[in-house]
Amino acid sequence: MNRRILLLSGLALALAATPAAAQRFEPARFTVETVGRGPDVILIPGLTSGREIWRATAALPGYRFHLIQVSGFAGEPARGNRAGPVVTPLADEIVRYIADRRLVRPAIVGHSMGGTLAMMIAVRRPDLAGRIMVVDMLPQPAGLLGGSARDAGPLADFIATPGGGRLFGALMGAFTPPGSTNSRSDPAVVGRATQELMRIDLTPQLPRIRAPFTIVYGSPDRQANAAIDRSFARAYAAAPRARLVRIDGSGHMVMLDQPARFRAALVDFLRR
Repeated sequence: MNRRILLLSGLALALAATPAAAQRFEPARFTVETVGRGPDVILIPGLTSGREIWRATAALPGYRFHLIQVSGFAGEPARGNRAGPVVTPLADEIVRYIADRRLVRPAIVGHSMGGTLAMMIAVRRPDLAGRIMVVDMLPQPAGLLGGSARDAGPLADFIATPGGGRLFGALMGAFTPPGSTNSRSDPAVVGRATQELMRIDLTPQLPRIRAPFTIVYGSPDRQANAAIDRSFARAYAAAPRARLVRIDGSGHMVMLDQPARFRAALVDFLRR
């Protein structure tokens, strides 16, 4: 056997011995765009929204932002979310993404459904989450509609149908700026994700969140401040590290309604 054949044989054996786990993980349930340099911050949008809701936020210098886009939302092909559950597998894939990219305890910021995902990750893998910020979301998402996970069954089942998914997607579109891509979300993915969300109650798991924990929420009217404060304080009473931050003059899309105030809250959160 000459030297060339020997080298080629050795290379082939080395490649054959390389474990599949060493290959780079490419998520099927979301895509990621990275912006900037510095400590890692993961930005997760809410139901039907795309990564563009974070565009102004990601202009903050000194950080490397990972802008997530959920497959099936805002014009993204459904890919891994074509069938079955959406929310729980999404949390699992984000965990795998953090581990695969060797991100060291990144900050995780999630709006609405993204806030649910951030809490799920912090509860399941406290070793991975450096700190979390939940933007305008309750630990029991059905509470945003005045209900609870216990009594959300019929509505959740309706929303999971194609017609219900389209109706709910149109409703969510009313919370976002004109011209957004939310109207291009896949109704089936929206419906199944919403059905899951309405049956989730993370309240019993809040004491397990050990990472620094900030909840930012909007209040559109000064007269509503006290009632909204009470609602969020009750919802997060079991979270030992929770810090509540109200941003006045804002609806559900806090980062779009009050971008300067939201950015100030984010800077404070990241530097604590």
